[in-house]
Amino acid sequence: MSGGTSSIGDVSERITAADVVKVAKLARLDITPENLERTTAQLAGMLEHFADIDALDLDGVEPMTQPYPLQNVFREDVVLPSLDRAEVLAAAPAAEDGRFRVPPIMGLDG
Repeated sequence: MSGGTSSIGDVSERITAADVVKVAKLARLDITPENLERTTAQLAGMLEHFADIDALDLDGVEPMTQPYPLQNVFREDVVLPSLDRAEVLAAAPAAEDGRFRVPPIMGLDG
């Protein structure tokens, strides 16, 4: 993957504290003056890392969406004995038509 005349590496050398302040403001991030220098250096470092990736020759590499083979991690659906419906509904404060009856939550009359 080769870039044009300007590379990400060029950008990392030109990143300024003013750029970081502008981006932070757009992203609604609060960067204190004490953290500005560190944040600027970290962003420049990330951009340099992207430049390293950009410099790789990936012409023969097929794109992929997942580096590892996927497999279904769900267990088999097995029917097991459960509680008796009539017994559970008999212990409920209110039941109607084989279901729990609960008070309305939106002010609607049931």
